[in-house]
Amino acid sequence: MVAETQIQAARRNHITPEMEYVAKREQLRPEIIRDEVAAGRMVIPANRMHLAGKLEPMAIGIAAKCKINANIGNSAVTSRVGEELEKLHTAVHFGADTVMDLSTGKDIDNIRRGIIDASPVPIGTVPIYQMLEELGGHIEDMRPQHFLDMVEHQAKQGVDYMTIHCGVLLEHLHLTTNRVTGIVSRGGSLIAKWMMAHRKQNPLYEHFNDLCDIMRQYDVTWSLGDGLRPGSIADASDAAQFAELDTLGELVLKGWEQGTQVMVEGPGHIPMDQIQMNIERQIEVCHGAPFYVLGPLVTDIAPGYDHITSAIGAAMAGMYGAAMLCYVTPKEHLGLPNREDVKQGVIAYKISAHSADVARKRPGAQDRDDALSRARFAFDWNEQFRLSLDPETAKAYHDETLPQDTFKSAHFCSMCGPKYCSMKITEEIREMAKAESLVKLN
Repeated sequence: MVAETQIQAARRNHITPEMEYVAKREQLRPEIIRDEVAAGRMVIPANRMHLAGKLEPMAIGIAAKCKINANIGNSAVTSRVGEELEKLHTAVHFGADTVMDLSTGKDIDNIRRGIIDASPVPIGTVPIYQMLEELGGHIEDMRPQHFLDMVEHQAKQGVDYMTIHCGVLLEHLHLTTNRVTGIVSRGGSLIAKWMMAHRKQNPLYEHFNDLCDIMRQYDVTWSLGDGLRPGSIADASDAAQFAELDTLGELVLKGWEQGTQVMVEGPGHIPMDQIQMNIERQIEVCHGAPFYVLGPLVTDIAPGYDHITSAIGAAMAGMYGAAMLCYVTPKEHLGLPNREDVKQGVIAYKISAHSADVARKRPGAQDRDDALSRARFAFDWNEQFRLSLDPETAKAYHDETLPQDTFKSAHFCSMCGPKYCSMKITEEIREMAKAESLVKLN
């Protein structure tokens, strides 16, 4: 008998060990996790092949804390296995909840095997990349079986969730002709080119049930790709984006009917005033399936700083209901990220997700903020460093001007000095008030 997927078990009213584990991490009752998974509002990406290794189960959904994903992977230009494992370690160390291997160059199998074997967090992929590499870069040569075989191959490796661009249909393509940046999704553009070359419907859409059979066998979670997402704020919320979204809403229901877990990917460039509408529309159209959002970038003028541009939109998206945020590094649009870029992207997005959790009042979300604030008021510098997202950087900044150990207990920093520190002055005011109260009592 083939083992159940998480959604099948939940709909049978069964609480799996993975649900129990997730409940402890989320500070929620196991019954809540079970009910959210059963409803399709939460996914637990946990391929059975990865569960047998180092995987620590986690949940993505509106009832859980907002999660972040870090993208790594080699390209045809640069990167090796050791570099990708270093990026993986950096991403997980600084708080990535999942990691996507987006390798498009050589030696993909070896790189992915190393990543999955070393990763305690779920690993995602975009199978069309490796399939294209094996076809020598000629998407026109793809037959549906090529793609099905690649999905099964990666499922056997232990990939926990896969981005598959099933929602880009032949009738949608004309809607992109007047866009400023066209089709910016690599997977979306490849499928579009295949459809134009063969004048046929998207084979991934037509073989959706066959793909479900593979996903269900290994309990691989669908990440329904947004192949027509806007690549500039000029193209945001256009007819092409929403036509694909409607198709993804249909596929969510089909995926659930087939006993598979489903989340849906969202747009990458949206001006601030359209973010709430986009999140709410996705939740409605896709029947509450978890929304996995790239960014969104709220402006297009900051190459080199797009981790900041996008973190602004990501915090807003998380507050309005996005379940997972896909990070952007400083090198977005410019080049393959290195270890430092990964670190900067993860930290920017941890700030976004955490801010969203505080706004959404998730259980325990504000505890760390309050603990750090108490340490700050008590001038407990070492505790402030310990509670920081990046303790090394926090300590290094303090050490730039006050490196001696004696200043780690000083009641001031180099910005205010000993006479102008507001918190020290507040302490003095409180002491004065206490003394005055004692005088009155006597």
